[in-house]
Amino acid sequence: MVTFLPTRPGRLADVPSFERGIGGAESNVACVLAAAGHAVRWVSRVGADGFGDHLVEAIGGYGVDVSAVRRDPERPTGVYFRTAEDRDGDAHEVAYYRAGSAASAMAVGNVDLAAVRAGRVLHLSGITAALSDSCLALLRELTAPSPGRPLVSFDVNFRTSLWRDPDGPRLLLDLARRADIVFVGSDEAAAAWGLDADPRAIRDALPEPRVLVVKQGTQGATLFERNEGNEGNERIEHTQHPRPATDDTITFAPSLHVDVVAPVGAGDAFAAGFLSATLRDLPARARLRHGHLMAAAALTVHGDLGTPPARDHADRLAALDDATWGTLRLGPGWTTTPVTRAQEEVHHP
Repeated sequence: MVTFLPTRPGRLADVPSFERGIGGAESNVACVLAAAGHAVRWVSRVGADGFGDHLVEAIGGYGVDVSAVRRDPERPTGVYFRTAEDRDGDAHEVAYYRAGSAASAMAVGNVDLAAVRAGRVLHLSGITAALSDSCLALLRELTAPSPGRPLVSFDVNFRTSLWRDPDGPRLLLDLARRADIVFVGSDEAAAAWGLDADPRAIRDALPEPRVLVVKQGTQGATLFERNEGNEGNERIEHTQHPRPATDDTITFAPSLHVDVVAPVGAGDAFAAGFLSATLRDLPARARLRHGHLMAAAALTVHGDLGTPPARDHADRLAALDDATWGTLRLGPGWTTTPVTRAQEEVHHP
């Protein structure tokens, strides 16, 4: 989508002007991964209009392969407006204009499935499933067990304002159970499925994915990873009834102290950081910490996309001991002004 960001706080009815940006869960992840040095393809549909031109050019500008993006001559590019307030606050407003959009018309028959399945990891979002029946059918096709399926990553991304189907939460749960890597916030799990905030309760409801990441807001994130023979980026064999997780390795990594500029895009950036570290076959704690670092890059800018830290900078921070990690405080510009060893040793309140 094209996003319109307010130039000042206030109700949508009162904000006089907006700045144009780009947004969308999957495209955000694609841009962050490409900026972090990975080869990434974004597959979608946009309108044959100026906003579609802007999306393709801007996302391509991050180094993302946009050759499989299709232009729809009959449907417009989706847009949305939001207020500057925190999404969790009562004053936050979002106005989506994506019903009947080009992306909502994605279907099994009009998407290049070979291009979608060509990568090592296929990242999907529950937001796409909410857009239309044809989008839901497409995600069911892409998450279906099949030989040679890429590693499927699924971010639940439950948005009550998008789901008109009362069965939406159940549909999301079904899709998540078919994925290999699942990201879900503890607040989402409570809102969608009525689950306790305890990550273990969420794992009990989602035993099938080999990797489950439960995001716990400012507390941190918990990783459940099933112990079995195929590790790293190797594929596990899919069946119609995946074996529940009975023996997990559980890793927790606390969040960073961040001077937040805008609380949007952090979840997508976290997923990108975690997937980047997964593609590099880094250990569990490093994967979570790279997620937190990428989220911090998004939290310290106004739009959905922040400039990720250089890989060696992120690797050095992710390798800090627990005490030093807990003292870091990141603010605007931190990704382009590397934290020095002296700063790392300063204990912040």
